[in-house]
Amino acid sequence: MQAMAFKSAQIADSEQQRHMLKIGEVSKRSGIGIEALRFYEKSGLLDKAERTDSGYRMYDVKVMERLTFIKQAQVLGFSLHEIKRIIDEKRAGQSPCADVRELVRLRLHALDERMQEMQRYRQELATTLTEWDEAGEAEGHICGLIEGINIESGINQAKFAGKKK
Repeated sequence: MQAMAFKSAQIADSEQQRHMLKIGEVSKRSGIGIEALRFYEKSGLLDKAERTDSGYRMYDVKVMERLTFIKQAQVLGFSLHEIKRIIDEKRAGQSPCADVRELVRLRLHALDERMQEMQRYRQELATTLTEWDEAGEAEGHICGLIEGINIESGINQAKFAGKKK
């Protein structure tokens, strides 16, 4: 009877090992480097890997689902810190979806502001180029076109030149 129980335990261990992957195999399958995988584990994005007697990390094949999630979240612009927060919420038995929607809402707002800023910048550059095209050449220390421009949000030229304002 004991021999049969021991054999069953060996078969169960063997089955479990078939569903386990060494870190190199996880890296190869996921396209994520070994150092990144170690970092993900250390920072809590991945569950701690089991270790063999010789110290090799062994991951359950389900780690591939987690890595796919991490990649997808990164493509959407989530930082690793934000992804960890989302994973931690799920580990705590809560749905992170409301927080995910709020993060995306905030990111969209910031993106809209940035796009408006870029449109203003583009318009300023276009206006400046038109003026420079009309001016042609301008004498200066290096390039009179650049030296002659009045930059409102740039370097305070009096401070830059070492003069007190």
